[in-house]
Amino acid sequence: MTINIKNFLKEKSTMSKIGEFQNLKHIEGLEMSSVSADLYGNGRDDLALFYFTKGANYASVNTTNTITSESISWNENSHKKSIKALLVNTKNANTFTGKQGKESLDTLAKNLSKILTLKESKSKTGTSEIIKIKDLIFASTGVIGAEFPVDKIKDTLPDLVQKLKSDHNKLFWLKIASSIMTTDTKPKMAYEEIIVGDELVKICGIAKGSGMIAPNLATMLSFIFTNADINSNLLKSMLRRAVANTFNAITVDGDQSTNDMVSIFSTKFIKLSQNLSQSDHVIKKFELALKKLCLNLAKQIVVDGEGAKKFLTIKIINAKSISSAKNIAFSIANSPLVKTAVAGEDPNWGRIIMGIGKSGEIIDVKKLKIKIGNFLVAENGKISDSYNEEKLQEYMKWDSIVIEVNLRSGNDAFECYTCDFTHDYIDINADYRN
Repeated sequence: MTINIKNFLKEKSTMSKIGEFQNLKHIEGLEMSSVSADLYGNGRDDLALFYFTKGANYASVNTTNTITSESISWNENSHKKSIKALLVNTKNANTFTGKQGKESLDTLAKNLSKILTLKESKSKTGTSEIIKIKDLIFASTGVIGAEFPVDKIKDTLPDLVQKLKSDHNKLFWLKIASSIMTTDTKPKMAYEEIIVGDELVKICGIAKGSGMIAPNLATMLSFIFTNADINSNLLKSMLRRAVANTFNAITVDGDQSTNDMVSIFSTKFIKLSQNLSQSDHVIKKFELALKKLCLNLAKQIVVDGEGAKKFLTIKIINAKSISSAKNIAFSIANSPLVKTAVAGEDPNWGRIIMGIGKSGEIIDVKKLKIKIGNFLVAENGKISDSYNEEKLQEYMKWDSIVIEVNLRSGNDAFECYTCDFTHDYIDINADYRN
């Protein structure tokens, strides 16, 4: 097995070292593969298949955009809580593709179910399991409105199934994570584990996302796998809570995609205590690990924001409510003026003031305190007496910038993550379809 180097051949991108990535481990009951259907015309991997030998309990959180991909519609209409396989394609979003896009998934499902059923019959166990079309779910990412390349994908399915592997080392996870990228410059991977009795419970996650990133997910796909036996209802409730301060706490450009999807899959290999509930200490321990993994992946998406050079954390503290804090945080984070000031390394804190005010939240300006890094820039309704432009300009050269807004009006807080806007963002999106 080798990495398809064509996944990384992008102008102005730099190759990442394998040591920069976490060492994701093998997940029992999961087989994976990725190949090229030549959707990009350059031979890079653009299809990925995840196959669950014993089936998988699963749960998803999808975009709240009112226009969605045919893949999202397919998954939601299946009403399945346990599935056998997930097929992911890049280059094409299968959104606003009408009858052709919907029928394409029917075609792929029928073909893939037959090929997987044949695979099962030829396995060492020689099972007669029939893989049904509703045992399959889909994810798509890429250009909206383009005709879905069903024939190219269909013709590649036999090769995709033949190359399924059950042994996963870091290099193989890297290959799979790379195959779902679009404008990303690097794959995104994360790993957590917990000990339950004598058993090692593993959580592996991959994601893609770089632009069209905003709360209520983004142009992002994330797939999380665990060997723990957890039912779909518990997975769903934990996932919803996990995304609230992770995938729903990031923004690159304020645009929310039609294809967003975060899914978690349980291969059911490690049996936990019976009659699990949300109050069970094992589930609480698992959920903490899940939240940590999701935050890791979410931050990787922001760091890899289209054209991004700087990572920006917006902290709103002592707010009257979480919703108020969140509203102000994203009002600042989504401001092109704030983001371009950060790109230009200009401590123009007046733009932060603007972002706070345009949120629509009632603010007592005399209570307001604003810090950039550790530097107090504004308080008591005016510039801070200790303000030092020279020191602040030096801080703005850092790769990671923190803005803290202390409202001094309550006890709630919210933290979100974004990046700067550079000219590269324009270049990437102006040439996106080329």
